[in-house]
Amino acid sequence: MRIILRMISLFRTTCTLRRFVFTATFAVSAITFLIVIGSVSMIFLSQTEDASARRSYAMARRIHESISQAMEEGRTRQEMAGMLGMYQRSFPEHFSIELHVGRELERLANSSAQKDQGIRRAFSEGSAIHDQTISQIQHHYPFKAEAKCLSCHPAARVGEVLGVLSISEDISGARDAFLRKFFLVFTLLSPLPFLMSFLVARFANKRIGTAVEVLDSKVRSVNNVSDLTTLQLEDQNLGFRELDDIFAEFGNLVSRIKDVAVGKEMLEFEIRVLERFIITSEAIRDWKERVGFLLSEVNKVMPAYTIFCIFQIEEENFDIEVFWSTPPATATENTMEDIIRHRVSQEKLPLFASSAIKVVHNIVDPHGPVLELDRHNIELQTKSLLLDMPQIGGVVGIGVQSQVAVDPIRSLVINGILTTLLNVVGSIKAIYKYTKDLEYYATRDPLTNLFNQRVFWELLGYETGRAARHGYCFGLLVIDMDNFKYVNDTYGHIVGDKFLGQVANTIHNCLRLGDILARYGGDEFVVVLPEADEEQIYMVGNRIKEALEEMVVTTADETKIRGTASIGMAVYPTHAQTSKDLFLFADNMTYKAKGMGKNCIIVPTNDDVVEVFQKSSEMSRVLLQALEEKRVIPYFQPIVTTDDQRIVCHEVLCRVEVGDEVIPAAEFIEIAEKLSIVSRLDAILMEKVFEKAREVGYDGYLFINLSPKSLIVKEFVPTIIRLARTYRIKHEKVVFEITERETVKNMTLLESFVVDLKLEGFKFAIDDFGSGFSSFQYIRRLPIDFVKIEGMFVRNMLNDSKDMAFVKTLAVLAKEFGIQTIAEYIESEELLSAACSLGIDFAQGYHTGRPTSELVLPKNTPNS
Repeated sequence: MRIILRMISLFRTTCTLRRFVFTATFAVSAITFLIVIGSVSMIFLSQTEDASARRSYAMARRIHESISQAMEEGRTRQEMAGMLGMYQRSFPEHFSIELHVGRELERLANSSAQKDQGIRRAFSEGSAIHDQTISQIQHHYPFKAEAKCLSCHPAARVGEVLGVLSISEDISGARDAFLRKFFLVFTLLSPLPFLMSFLVARFANKRIGTAVEVLDSKVRSVNNVSDLTTLQLEDQNLGFRELDDIFAEFGNLVSRIKDVAVGKEMLEFEIRVLERFIITSEAIRDWKERVGFLLSEVNKVMPAYTIFCIFQIEEENFDIEVFWSTPPATATENTMEDIIRHRVSQEKLPLFASSAIKVVHNIVDPHGPVLELDRHNIELQTKSLLLDMPQIGGVVGIGVQSQVAVDPIRSLVINGILTTLLNVVGSIKAIYKYTKDLEYYATRDPLTNLFNQRVFWELLGYETGRAARHGYCFGLLVIDMDNFKYVNDTYGHIVGDKFLGQVANTIHNCLRLGDILARYGGDEFVVVLPEADEEQIYMVGNRIKEALEEMVVTTADETKIRGTASIGMAVYPTHAQTSKDLFLFADNMTYKAKGMGKNCIIVPTNDDVVEVFQKSSEMSRVLLQALEEKRVIPYFQPIVTTDDQRIVCHEVLCRVEVGDEVIPAAEFIEIAEKLSIVSRLDAILMEKVFEKAREVGYDGYLFINLSPKSLIVKEFVPTIIRLARTYRIKHEKVVFEITERETVKNMTLLESFVVDLKLEGFKFAIDDFGSGFSSFQYIRRLPIDFVKIEGMFVRNMLNDSKDMAFVKTLAVLAKEFGIQTIAEYIESEELLSAACSLGIDFAQGYHTGRPTSELVLPKNTPNS
């Protein structure tokens, strides 16, 4: 029993299949063996008891008949006792016979022996009683009185028990003999359960173990998702139909999991490849290097030999750029080129007989092993995607050559990757082109290709510093064309642009090598003459004046247009010691030349110097007094949406009240910066703006211009936050405009300033976007929300394709960065419509609304 309990506890715990089969077989065999032995023993004992009962009954019948006959014959008790003794001697020794009469009941009543109890029961019940103990079998037969017995037993009644015949059989000897034989047989047969369990377990384990081992080896061979794709399950004959069915179902399950696993692996594969396609700021430096980098990155995920890109350059011209991971053999290169040309010719590209296809091969790793591929492998392993129309960047097709393309499942994934790669390559090239355009137009005027105002100030500052260090003079000429507005209004903007282009060329031809010519704006040009004295400066200026007098521009109807210029000059350090003062002086001389009848050059006198700087000193005094009395007046110019012309925000413009006159910021901002009072000016302006906004309940955006000088004042940022909280102005409704022309010198300080206010919820805009070197740097490094596109480009974009291209480039670039755009100088309905068609979000200019001191929104205008 203890062994069986141990086996049961074993089943409740984890064990090996072999051990389980052996233990279960042994348990079944042992239990069966014990049941059989026990059953045989019980049958034997039962049969022994039945045989004893039959023998006893037969003897009792014989004795009963003999005693009845003796009683009929009138025999005495002694004779009947002798008769019983004779019977006792005739039976085997293990039998005993006793006759009990009624008078013995009194003695038996006090006895607890099983035999005596059986006798009492026979007396009382009048029926045969059979008892069995471990060593004896007892039979008690009652003698009942009959009618013929009454002669001898007159006191008895018919049916009354007169006596009981007890026959006892001692079976202990037979039992002991049986048990000896039983234990002998049990000992001899006890190894049978072990033998049977061993044979059955061996047979079962051989059949089941094979299946389990095969299944175990298959399961253990799967260590990652990719192993499932190569897992193969052959048909197995395991000898058991159930095991064959289970193994078949397992195979079906593996097939289903394999499909899921392949899908997951393909997704992970695609994600790993697409992760390599992220466009960063490094991508725009050289688009070819970036595509080569992409090929190297893709090779880290899948083996790819080649990426080729097809670009439509002009209507009938195409460029095919082939990028090789390592140098190809000449035959491989020619084969790939033939295959690409063939595929291009088979697609629906706008190819004509005169179409020119230029193929350029680029090698990513020139030091790698030579790549040799046959035509069959190239055609089989090349996947391509060609479009009917060129996409961004002019891309019309993309292709990749890789061993992975042979796999039908991976080939589907590569198709998706090619679509993404096509957009990525197109975007990289487009951004590269836009960046190059930005780099060019950030320094150049798109109409004349001269340096723009931003570069002029940089170069003038550089020349001022160099002259101060080396102790030499240099000159500055400010040239303003006379009556240019008349030319523009009479002959149109196209002729006006042609006129300005001819002016630029004429001036350039009059300069020395090393002289600096720039278009300052509109019809105004500036010239820096390094290492020149007053006489040399005058000679150059006079040469320019005479050349402009002789210049002729012919219109389409053969009308000849001539032009003259008013020229002001200044000499460093004679007339000024700073670049701004030098320009201010030369500009004043230009106005003086115009006042003296135009078409002349003014040589400054000492009186001119005194007059100019007296005027500057007077402005300084007036400005300081106005600041002290807080006579700063905010003006508000509306900014509208380009689609439905709703007013959604206002730009704040600074004005100073002097007597009855309101002076615009352009006339005093430079003096304010020189006096270091610009931060106080900005603070007073913001306080009045916030007060006005709270007074009228204004909840739109407020664009506030900040001077770069304010950035270096430590208390300026806390002042802004304090004022906004005092007047309960929502931080996200305040947009600070950063003028690109001024802030490039303080990029680190600017970043700190912007981040501090950005964390408080304020927004930022770049003013004059596109006028300086660092347009792209600003939107890349600063969290900018709006850009205001330089009005000089916007105003002329309908008349000049270059200006239009530049505005479009800036709008697309800002959109790519998630920045909203505002077009400045919108002075006509045509310009507003053009800005809307270019996807520019907002418009500002005299056409949409002039600056006013009132801050009132129309009733149908949303407040945000």
